[in-house]
Amino acid sequence: MPTRRNLLPEPALADLKSELWERMSRIGDEVHATQLRRLIDSLLQQVLEQGFKEAGAHEGTVWLVDAAAEFLEPAFNTGPHAEQIVGHFKQPLNAGLISMVFASEQSFIENDVSRNAQQSKLLDTQLQRQTQALIAVPFHFLNACRGVISCVQLKPTDPQAMQPTGFQPPHLAAVQRATALLAQLVEYRLLKMDL
Repeated sequence: MPTRRNLLPEPALADLKSELWERMSRIGDEVHATQLRRLIDSLLQQVLEQGFKEAGAHEGTVWLVDAAAEFLEPAFNTGPHAEQIVGHFKQPLNAGLISMVFASEQSFIENDVSRNAQQSKLLDTQLQRQTQALIAVPFHFLNACRGVISCVQLKPTDPQAMQPTGFQPPHLAAVQRATALLAQLVEYRLLKMDL
């Protein structure tokens, strides 16, 4: 008869728990867009792209708070303008829906976001496009909210083209799953690098 394994934490390590949590938080505090970009390999890209695809998004972005806690910076984007966004654009933390999600740590979904006065038009203006629908999910890893993962449906430039269908709660759930999985993979990689 097989014996049942006890997977409870080692009692001898209990005294180190608070020190470990503190160390993990310090590691997380050092991760910003540039550092996260180095961690996003093909596996992490697939996790994100699959979540965005399940949501019916045209593209998605991973945003991380900068070292000065003044901006959200794109660490990764799946769209055709990724090179113009990643490493070049900064969203002020005091404006826009992405920043609101970061501050509130609450997910957000809206299908007529272009009419929302709180939506920052900075990136849309820079890229000369219009965001029609938005999903934004807080990105927690290593004991804190450190950014946001968002995806969008864009208004087509051709007025005759089919309009986006918008997002529904199952689409939000798909992005939340991808975000949770990405967080676990990022934590694993960061902790493995720190050993």
